[in-house]
Amino acid sequence: MEKIAIIGAGGFGREVRVLIEQINNIEKKYEIIGFFDDAFEKGEKINDLPVLGDVSSLNSINYNLNVVLGVAEPMIKKKIINKIKNDFILFPTLKHPSAIVPEVDVVIGQGSIICAGCIITCNIKLKEFITLNLSCTVGHDTIIEDFCSFMPTVNISGEVVIEKGVYIGTGAKVINQLKIGENTIVGAGAVVAKSLPANCTAVGIPAKPIKFHH
Repeated sequence: MEKIAIIGAGGFGREVRVLIEQINNIEKKYEIIGFFDDAFEKGEKINDLPVLGDVSSLNSINYNLNVVLGVAEPMIKKKIINKIKNDFILFPTLKHPSAIVPEVDVVIGQGSIICAGCIITCNIKLKEFITLNLSCTVGHDTIIEDFCSFMPTVNISGEVVIEKGVYIGTGAKVINQLKIGENTIVGAGAVVAKSLPANCTAVGIPAKPIKFHH
């Protein structure tokens, strides 16, 4: 079995632990050794798994270790990855056994997480460190760039382009043939019916920017 650790011992990190265990129920693949988290003391137990250290301590690992991001906020994911400078650290893609992910020109980059109930169709490119939370759907010919996160039951229609670092809240929908600019936040329950610019927060039906940020 391959050793694996989770960065982040909060709620989503603990859910990722469950996802790994459910993968192991189908095929004994991973030995979960614990969490890495800057907010907890080394040695503290979280759901019976130890905190092994902070994120920077991963740079001292001298054996091959799979690591998965148990955090959802795109900018935090990016900052964490930028801190890790160690060739022994590997970033597997995790797919829940119930997720429907056909191999019809579907590309999924390293470090991505596909949670239970997700459906991905065809001719789709998910780049690196993407999070698809519970029961998300992604339609044909969609491109999603690095570090994006989608909360439960987000529906993305076909031919959508989502640039780096986008966060889409629970239950939001994106209509086909649209583009969402990088680092944009889409509020829970919103319906994106027109393309959105970068660096904004958009809410409502239809979704409209209410503020811009950097």
